[in-house]
Amino acid sequence: MNWLLFFFSWLSVLSNADNSGRTSLQKIQDIPLPHGYKRVHLASESFGHFLRMQTLKEDKTVYLYNGKPKYNQRAQYAVLNISTGNKDLQQCADAVMRLRAEYLKLSNQPICFSDNSGKKYCWNQYKQRGWQPYLETVFGMCGTISLEKELKTKSWPKLTVGDVLIKGGSPGHAVIVVDIARHEQTGNLIFLLAQSYMPAQDMHVLQNLNEKLLSPWFREPSGNLFKTPEWTFYANQLRSWR
Repeated sequence: MNWLLFFFSWLSVLSNADNSGRTSLQKIQDIPLPHGYKRVHLASESFGHFLRMQTLKEDKTVYLYNGKPKYNQRAQYAVLNISTGNKDLQQCADAVMRLRAEYLKLSNQPICFSDNSGKKYCWNQYKQRGWQPYLETVFGMCGTISLEKELKTKSWPKLTVGDVLIKGGSPGHAVIVVDIARHEQTGNLIFLLAQSYMPAQDMHVLQNLNEKLLSPWFREPSGNLFKTPEWTFYANQLRSWR
């Protein structure tokens, strides 16, 4: 089975990327699946479907907010086509909140995020100032600590797209599940993760450096730790929005 997975993984690499570091993938939903897996159905109006439909840049290079390439270019499989801005603001938790905010705005739902003290920053209070100033206020006042407080504890068997792995702190980190698939025979789940990081940088789909034959897909942790390319979480740090 490992050799079959190896074969299909290399077919995916060869067919979706070239030697210049560019990709022909257009959306997250285009990222190839390992053999035997099928994407889980998501309602068209759901946050999960919104994430799955995010477009990808042709260039796989991750750039910082100041236009310079990130030092570590090994962490990403693909880069989301979402502006980082020109300020060092849209970091890890900020990227998660940005994606959530864009979905809520598109679906005409209330948008509010709280800071560490519980003070809320709601879009309806900032409409006259504009979308980007509102986001920058949220990024400046909210972070991993406040976002972790807002999210709900989640168990791995109930994992879905939009769930977040988060460690509140200074430093802390957060990554978000942007797609999910299930093995057609075993029922086992695999999923894609996306992040920004410090300093503020392009959001990107992560490589799975611990299981290169499965990469960029991840599977449920078998122990207490869950390793991503630039952060190790505890398995009990999975959260959801509801």
